Amino acid sequence: MSDRPKIIVLDDDPTGSQTVHSCLLLMRWDVETLRLGLADETPIFFILSNTRALTPERAAEVTREVTRNLKIAIEAEGIKDFLVVSRSDSTLRGHYPVETDVIAEELGPFDAHFLTPAFFEGGRITRNNTHYLLIDGVETPVHETEFARDSVFGYSYSYLPDYVEEKTKGRIESKTVECFDLAEIRKGTSDRLMALKDNVCCAVDGEKQADLDRFAEDILATAAVGKRFLFRSAASLLTSLAQLGPQPVQAENMAEYERSPKPGVILVGSHVQKTTRQLERLLEESGITGIEVDVTRLRDNPATKMELRSEILEKVNVAYNSGQIPTIYTSREELQFDDIQQRLDFGKTVSGLLMDIVKGLPSEISFLISKGGITSNDVLSAGLELRSARLLGQILPGCSMVITPDNHSQFPKLPVVLFPGNVGDDRGLATVYQRLKNEELRIKN
Repeated sequence: MSDRPKIIVLDDDPTGSQTVHSCLLLMRWDVETLRLGLADETPIFFILSNTRALTPERAAEVTREVTRNLKIAIEAEGIKDFLVVSRSDSTLRGHYPVETDVIAEELGPFDAHFLTPAFFEGGRITRNNTHYLLIDGVETPVHETEFARDSVFGYSYSYLPDYVEEKTKGRIESKTVECFDLAEIRKGTSDRLMALKDNVCCAVDGEKQADLDRFAEDILATAAVGKRFLFRSAASLLTSLAQLGPQPVQAENMAEYERSPKPGVILVGSHVQKTTRQLERLLEESGITGIEVDVTRLRDNPATKMELRSEILEKVNVAYNSGQIPTIYTSREELQFDDIQQRLDFGKTVSGLLMDIVKGLPSEISFLISKGGITSNDVLSAGLELRSARLLGQILPGCSMVITPDNHSQFPKLPVVLFPGNVGDDRGLATVYQRLKNEELRIKN
């Protein structure tokens, strides 16, 4: 194994691997499964905890279980040097500081924890410690976007030190956050990194991948001489830390991974505005048959779950047998609930229905596209019941493709696209579909 530190990523949904390739994604975190990731020759691996779909209390419990098992696995594998990344959403949604607090308690002490939310593939940059989302080419502070109004993870600030103070309820004051600006990053930060201690909170700028490449060089160099760091990060930093180079098969050629000449299936769970626009464009494509899942029926009468499943699968089989791509999508209206717990509970109910549908799909489908972070996590862990999967790379910037193991009982060697809800332009889903329906490149087993 390389002398470089092992990069351990606790991912709160399955889309954080959207900038790297060839590594393992683990859907379970028992000690033996974690040892698979630690022993793998690739310098980075991901543990898909799916905590963004949980309450803060449950997220803390899961993170503690993962980290305690990690301690045992790290010792068993003889790992001396490692970096821990709490990978989360590039629009600042998620259980911060819950997860980083637990990680620090169980795997610390750390000299610092860094907020690095830049995600260039998705149009997210950080300048002067303010985080921006590019909307139609316009740099928009994220607190002015729909993501800041999330009913579970809402926030008021794009300036990261103020965001930290808000999220920690004043425990970490804005003025105490160490800020690494672009000029300093580009010049070099090694001396400053060496001086950090006591798990100080740091906010990191990034306008382009080269910025994080330079920062990661300094991180790896200081880690090599004993500094211990924790990250709350979006995906772009992982590219810089892992240093994997180009993926084996380029995005436009990834139909090479298809396992049969049969149609694939598309599953759309996310309901953010970007996903809805992408879905609208996809449904205009030839070869697509849209199948709506009316989740209002499920809310009003949970007992209709099996009836809905049967109805949807019947429509799927009709489309599939006629050579069409069944595109299963939840109704677009965002339902209202009395409190956050009701919303989370209903989300689990809807996911349970969708995963029952996945289990009922024709076994010879050539690919599966899963739209939405939580939906994609559930597809891997519950729908396909995977212990682990190998990441192939990205079929679109920010959209990963994995492949199921050769010995999977229902869908061996199935390529699965993990498409985050808030990534891609309005033709994003249509572009992925067009790349995967490339008949000339399909492998016909």
